[in-house]
Amino acid sequence: MYPWIVFIHSVSAMVSIGPFFVLIPMLRKLQTAEGELKSSYLDSFHFVVRLSKHAGHVLVFSGLLLMWLGRWPWTTPYIAGTFVVLFASLFFMARAFSPTIRKLRQPENDHPALLRKLRRSLYLYLFVLFVMLWLMMMKPLLW
Repeated sequence: MYPWIVFIHSVSAMVSIGPFFVLIPMLRKLQTAEGELKSSYLDSFHFVVRLSKHAGHVLVFSGLLLMWLGRWPWTTPYIAGTFVVLFASLFFMARAFSPTIRKLRQPENDHPALLRKLRRSLYLYLFVLFVMLWLMMMKPLLW
C-alpha cells in the first residue's frame, strides 16, 4: 500500500506544479489578446489554478497518510519546513491569482499593471512550489 501512496503523492505533486509552466508563454500572448481569445487565456489561467488547488489537496492528504504509515514525526525538519511553506503558499495563492484574473476580465482596469502582477505572482508561486519540492526530495536537516 505504501508504494501506491508514494506514487499518488508524486503524481499529485507533478499535477500541482506542471500546468503552471504552460502559463508562462500564455502571459506573453495575453498582452496583445483581445475579446474571446483573451477570455480563453484567462479561462486557462483559472483552470490551472483550480487544478493545482485540487491536486494540492490530494498531495497533502497523501503526504499525511505517508507520515502516518511511515511513522514520520511532525518535528522532522523537512516535514515541518514544508508545512510552514505550504500554509504560507495557501494564503498567497488565495490572493494572488483569482482576484487578478477577475480584474483582468473587466475592461476599465489597468491591464499592463495587472499582467505584471500576474507574471510576478506566477513566478513567485513557482518558486514557492519548488522550495516545497526541494524540501521533500532533498530532506535537509534544517535543525
